[in-house]
Amino acid sequence: MTVADPVQRARTLLQMRRPAEAERELRGALAQEPQHISAHSFLALALVQQGSVAEAIAEAYEAVRLAPDQWFPHYVAGQVLLRAGRPDEALTAVHASLDLEPEYAPTWELLARVHVFKGQWPQAADAARRGLAVDPQESDLASLLAVALTGLGDAEQATAAAAHAVQLDPESATAHLAYGRAALAFGDPRRAADAFREVLRLDPGFDQARDLLVLALKQRNPLYRQLARLRGRFRGGWRLVFLLPAVPPLIVVFILIAVLHWAAWVAEAWTTLRLARAKATRLLFEGADSRVAILCCGLVIAGAALLVLGVALGQDALGTAGVAVMALVTAVQEAVHTGSARGRALLYGWTAVLVLAIVTSVVLGSASMALLSVYAGLATIWGAAGVRRVLGHEG
Repeated sequence: MTVADPVQRARTLLQMRRPAEAERELRGALAQEPQHISAHSFLALALVQQGSVAEAIAEAYEAVRLAPDQWFPHYVAGQVLLRAGRPDEALTAVHASLDLEPEYAPTWELLARVHVFKGQWPQAADAARRGLAVDPQESDLASLLAVALTGLGDAEQATAAAAHAVQLDPESATAHLAYGRAALAFGDPRRAADAFREVLRLDPGFDQARDLLVLALKQRNPLYRQLARLRGRFRGGWRLVFLLPAVPPLIVVFILIAVLHWAAWVAEAWTTLRLARAKATRLLFEGADSRVAILCCGLVIAGAALLVLGVALGQDALGTAGVAVMALVTAVQEAVHTGSARGRALLYGWTAVLVLAIVTSVVLGSASMALLSVYAGLATIWGAAGVRRVLGHEG
């Protein structure tokens, strides 16, 4: 048996998404021939697919060290480094591969992916076009071109490129994903939802498509769409606070922005709950999504009940506390939609402080404390924005 046999088997196993078995084959090959370049390269891919990032990078660099004048080790190093979240190093590796072999379309595809990862849309579009010049039938390159053009805001060309990608390979989940992203970005949530459903039919484990399908289904709701648009337009900024002494009426602007965000979060909760209960979309939502939606809708109902009770009993503190309970929707939703684990913990802690303040206001009969809780709950949008800005890159 030659060393090439296990390497070929490993390559097939990687294509079948069985990296652990591929790793065993490749380690056996390297035991026979420690300087086998392809074995080191494919082992790097097998390791990174299993989450062994540091070892994968070491193997990729070993392959490059053994054959610096061959394009393939540089190409694999680019793949590994991109998956490891090191795009700048990946870019260097990809360019080294292209310098040695510019006529290999997958390398241009990898270059486009690196630029997409970095949000460099013009460069991504250029790389995809150059790859298509090498292989006009490559659907993934057409998909990446569509993604880049979507990022550039070119609706017509993005849609055309995405449709071309689907035409080239109707069974490509990536092509349908690009088509759905373009449709969603340019105001066609119904067509986007159809595209994301097709992605999930082709690849049921595609989590990004699931999240995008949920977003598309929500945007089909006219109320949700309008409130989300208004919320984005009137985000405001914390620096406006410094203008308040000079322009006191700005407080009205702050209140409007905060209330718009609260209304959008309520619409988010209601839409999520409705979709989570519908038979056709129930499986799209994890238990946590449904529970948060139930909690937020429950806060609105409970707060409204307290408000009515407070008015009926003539207790200002109780009625205002009801409004504060409804305002908790903003705090809960901002916490849930914060990516950083530390950021979420901080915002959950802030929400707990607000709950304590509301309970205290009712116990003490303090309407002023309850009113401050209302303002603090609604103002969470600015605190959460600051938390995300500081801790946004922490896991």
